Amino acid sequence: MNAPRHFLTLLDLTPAELDGLIQRAIELKRRHRAGECYEPLKNKTLGMVFEKSSTRTRVAFETAMTHFGGHAIFLSPRDTQLGRGEPIEDSARVLSRMVDLIMVRTFEHEKLELFAAHSSVPVINALTDRFHPCQLLADIQTYHEHRGPIAGRTVAWIGDGNNMCHSYINAARQFRFRLRIATPEGYEPEAAVLEGAAGADITLLRDPLEAARDADLIVTDVWASMGQEDEQHQRREAFAPYQVNARIMAAARPDALFMHCLPAHRGEEVTTEVIDGPQSVVWDEAENRLHAQKALLEFLHRESG
Repeated sequence: MNAPRHFLTLLDLTPAELDGLIQRAIELKRRHRAGECYEPLKNKTLGMVFEKSSTRTRVAFETAMTHFGGHAIFLSPRDTQLGRGEPIEDSARVLSRMVDLIMVRTFEHEKLELFAAHSSVPVINALTDRFHPCQLLADIQTYHEHRGPIAGRTVAWIGDGNNMCHSYINAARQFRFRLRIATPEGYEPEAAVLEGAAGADITLLRDPLEAARDADLIVTDVWASMGQEDEQHQRREAFAPYQVNARIMAAARPDALFMHCLPAHRGEEVTTEVIDGPQSVVWDEAENRLHAQKALLEFLHRESG
């Protein structure tokens, strides 16, 4: 058996492997819609460790395993010894002897890295405070379906320099697009993440209109992520000028798309007019979590088999 391939950030796969994953996701979506039965993970089990709540992540992974003929086990802190103080290393060793793949949705990225280091099967980052790579697979797939390859295009990230922003920084490097990041002072992405992407075409800005000018894709996220609820008022004031509205979209290219990983707060980071408008592809983006994650599960299982 090969050493397991993990997917903790987009940097765990090569650009060629990521491009192949996007093409495979599009093909798996086509086959599913055509009603084809394809079960490469028949009798295989995915362990799903959730310390953070989720809608799209849980439904997409469970449905993916069902489509593939396998099974998924949902584990919350209430259901496992992890929530009662068992060392992460021990949980990883035990779980990985019983299941074929594991996805983890947690707070500290270091906790995920520790889990993967002691797992004998592939571990997938289903979201940490630093990165959300599965969402990026869905975003790139969605852009490709609507506008073709994203390489050479311009993406504007407007809002918080959070885990999604960090994953867009990695994506700019791996998928070869230009990235402009507009954030308020004090909410920039981590310097270490930017330094890791040295050589990629990434620009930090304060002015969201400047970031959006002639962009092919506008992306945003909530102003206060899970665990930041106590900062909500302060963040609302800081981010008010960073709302994605008709003025921002008008600065972008006429055929620019709008994306948001959801859930969205209409009237805060994005107006109802934009998210429900003709340039928004958020519902395709949400659906593509299923197809992109199917491609990822297939790839990791095959590579580690």
